[in-house]
Amino acid sequence: MSEKDWERLIYQLRTGHCTPFVGSGTSMSVLPSGRQLSETLAAKVDYSGPDARELPRVVQYASFEYGDLSHVKYLVRDELIKGDQTPDFGDQNEPHAVLADFPLPVYLTTNYDDFIVQALATRRKKARAAICPWNDLIAPDPLFEGDEGWNPSPSTPLVYHLHGAMRDPASFVLAEDDYMMFLRNLAIERNNGGNRILPPSILAALTTRPLLFIGYSLQDWTFRALFQELGRSIPAISRRRHVSVQLAPGEASGWTVDALERQLQWYYREWQISVFWGGIEDFCTELRDRIGAMP
Repeated sequence: MSEKDWERLIYQLRTGHCTPFVGSGTSMSVLPSGRQLSETLAAKVDYSGPDARELPRVVQYASFEYGDLSHVKYLVRDELIKGDQTPDFGDQNEPHAVLADFPLPVYLTTNYDDFIVQALATRRKKARAAICPWNDLIAPDPLFEGDEGWNPSPSTPLVYHLHGAMRDPASFVLAEDDYMMFLRNLAIERNNGGNRILPPSILAALTTRPLLFIGYSLQDWTFRALFQELGRSIPAISRRRHVSVQLAPGEASGWTVDALERQLQWYYREWQISVFWGGIEDFCTELRDRIGAMP
């Protein structure tokens, strides 16, 4: 990221003219990673495939073994809540706390946890959380009834769970079939001009404000698939410059930053994205430092 990228991002965060897009990396300090969940489930169902670290594949296999995908989703939920831990929102560099400090009306997340809502509550903000009705079995939230639906604000923000939420494990986008159904239904809805999956307030958050992607990995195929489909379905997204926090590769990965940058440019060639290469904690620390140093 250049100095101008930082200046623009800080201005947008301070004025509320930004939409965070929050991924699982923000919760890894207290929740098991997708790889850990996948390995635990693979052991439980004796999955011996070469991709035992790929959670969507292992969940798909487990659904065949149990004959009930919802049951597998409840098993994953149980693993997620087993430790009953929450982040330290008093830590000024905790990512949910950092985001909660800004006057932002909408937070988008593909996480199942409610840590953003909890962090906002510590800042005396009355957040509402809604689950995206990505399939016909999930009823649209009453918040969005009527032509316009509820209009979120910085004091009453909306947290929109695109891939389901912990309070309803059946809503999880988790198996390979779930991801394909989510992307297919999103494409169909946008082609038909519908607003069930992306109500007006959510579509506005995606198209009228720049996005801050935090907690995602470029090497996660679910990340790539989601944002490629969003770019195709909602062309207006590409008109703004966004920021993505990407974990810099370690020596053992075999990847270099230059190689990942070329990969990012290929996958997101229709987007305008400035990249911070480093950990989430590094990003939050630098953001706090820069804001503290600004007049």
